[in-house]
Amino acid sequence: MIQLPPPPPPPAVSQLPEVVVTAARLPPAASEAAFSVTRLTDDDLNDQVRLDEALSQVPAVSLFRRTSSLSANPTTQGISLRAIAPSGAGRTLVTLDGVPLNDPFGGWVIWSQVPTESLSGLDIVRGAGAGPYGAGALTGVIALRERDANSVLDLSLGERGGLRASGAGVTTVGPVQLVGSALHETSDGYVPVRGNAAGAADTALDLDVKSAALRADVRVGAATVSLRASAFEEERGSGLAGARATASGNSLSVTAAKAPTTERAGWRLQAWRRESDLANTSVAVSADRATTTPANDQFETPATGWGVNAALRGVETGGSGGRLEWEVGADARLAEGETRERFRYMSGAFTRDRIAGGETTVAGVYADGSWRTGPWLVAGGLRYDRWTTENSRRLERDRATGLPTLDESDPDRSGEVVSARLGVRRDLGGGQAVRAAAYSGFRPATLNELHRPFRVGNDLTEANAALEPERLTGVEGGWAWESETASLLATVFWNRIEDAIVNVTIGQGPGTFPRAGFVPAGGVLRQRQNAGIIEATGLEIDGRLALSETLSLRAAVSATDARVDGGTAATQLTGLRPAQAPIWSATAGLEWSPMHRLTVAADARWESRRFEDDLNSRVLDAAATVDARIEWAASPSATIWLAADNLFDADVEVAETGTGVASFGPPQTLRVGIRLAR
Repeated sequence: MIQLPPPPPPPAVSQLPEVVVTAARLPPAASEAAFSVTRLTDDDLNDQVRLDEALSQVPAVSLFRRTSSLSANPTTQGISLRAIAPSGAGRTLVTLDGVPLNDPFGGWVIWSQVPTESLSGLDIVRGAGAGPYGAGALTGVIALRERDANSVLDLSLGERGGLRASGAGVTTVGPVQLVGSALHETSDGYVPVRGNAAGAADTALDLDVKSAALRADVRVGAATVSLRASAFEEERGSGLAGARATASGNSLSVTAAKAPTTERAGWRLQAWRRESDLANTSVAVSADRATTTPANDQFETPATGWGVNAALRGVETGGSGGRLEWEVGADARLAEGETRERFRYMSGAFTRDRIAGGETTVAGVYADGSWRTGPWLVAGGLRYDRWTTENSRRLERDRATGLPTLDESDPDRSGEVVSARLGVRRDLGGGQAVRAAAYSGFRPATLNELHRPFRVGNDLTEANAALEPERLTGVEGGWAWESETASLLATVFWNRIEDAIVNVTIGQGPGTFPRAGFVPAGGVLRQRQNAGIIEATGLEIDGRLALSETLSLRAAVSATDARVDGGTAATQLTGLRPAQAPIWSATAGLEWSPMHRLTVAADARWESRRFEDDLNSRVLDAAATVDARIEWAASPSATIWLAADNLFDADVEVAETGTGVASFGPPQTLRVGIRLAR
């Protein structure tokens, strides 16, 4: 037997490093630590059905009219921070990986376009935004991050015909990573007016929403390019017979980004386009609430928004160990749209047509940076913007003759705004830190505020094409302490809004008024106006405690005392609180895992009284609600859950008419579902 030599060893296999593809975005800026930032992770969003409801667990977040997207009209899905002056348009900029989600016509946010399952987390930045945030970030920014990994599917059913299916997934096809999400939710709804006050005209707030999105990420050298497309559609009842609303839209965006290192600068280039449409019918209600009469048919509101932005960011380290981070950039946004309506219902038909709209643009450049050395962090930014309002027109015609009854073209207007921010933070050791900040910002009026009159029941609100941008200045200070098992944050602030856009009461029904027409008995006529100054002083405290590995607690309280100085424009408002602005709000929650597979959670929210109107004549009482949820991990990838919203069936006033008829939020609602994740 001949013994053969052993075969040669196989050639060494080169182990290539794994490349993780994520969305094209720059990492969070180091300067954020000097300002008031609350970060919610995907764990904070897991048990929340709707994004705006998830945000409301932060007491500084204020939903307009205490109403979530479960039942809110599309035009009132606004969100504001610190309860300085909530409005339907919202005074907060909401972005998804840098792309604004605020509607190009109205500034509101259709929350169903972003299901919670599609997100990996979000940051809430309170205080006016200079730097990369730009126009619209008057009271702050809510920056959403779309997921980059893992997949989830949530299926549930609830009382009153509630059905919901929502999911998001990530897969890789060759060099491309695909991230997709979809949502479909329906509900028969509830009747907001209850008891003896309700009549045959009061109907349920039914709901049918759909949305979908797809993002493709691909690495190009050291950079990432992301292409994203999305669409949404929702239809809902408005609580009165004959009154309904639909909203739809789509968006496209392309983003390229490269993260900075100490050896080279990073950058981001982004362009986006958003289309939206709104149809909204409103009615007049009889005194006994038995019948309704058509009042307005806003059958189309086509709007388009475009935007581009660019940023260059560098990171440098000094010989003393200090770290400098800087960013320079520019952005521009354009919105155009119009409302198309039928109104003045007489003898069984609408007798007038209305088309009103225009264009708005805002463009700016900025420089932002931070310096960290030892325990100190100093951050600041400076921004210059130019805004324009152009091609404004309001045309009203008699439908029988085709002749104009009103034909106005407002002059083009423009202006320039310089805004800035400065923050300082010092680590004290032992997990403690203190900070102080000052900032300014502005928000141009939306096309909706400039051009669209609207009606709710018997109340009419007129547009105002001469509105100037709102401007905010503010200062704040904070203290933070954090350990392995607990944290405590406290912030005090003072904010001042000049040229605040307020719906000002100018007449009461019954009566006929110029431009607005007839206002029925029990109704009021308001107009959007730059009604002087709003000043607000506030306090925010947030604490978390892990009592053990199985039990954790959290609690937070926010107090904002906001007051109006109407000046000569609206003297009747001086000394009053802004509409929909409570002084106190508080949240508390617990999570307990008595067994390995079992988790019990409860969340409570309390809010002091607020006023429905600018004159503080309609009071919405204080309200407290408790939500509870039980989860059972049937397997590592499947969780069965049972939830009770408004567990104790509390009456939460959300609106009140001029005749004292109150509307309420959702009653106790039981839901059950299954969540699959991998």
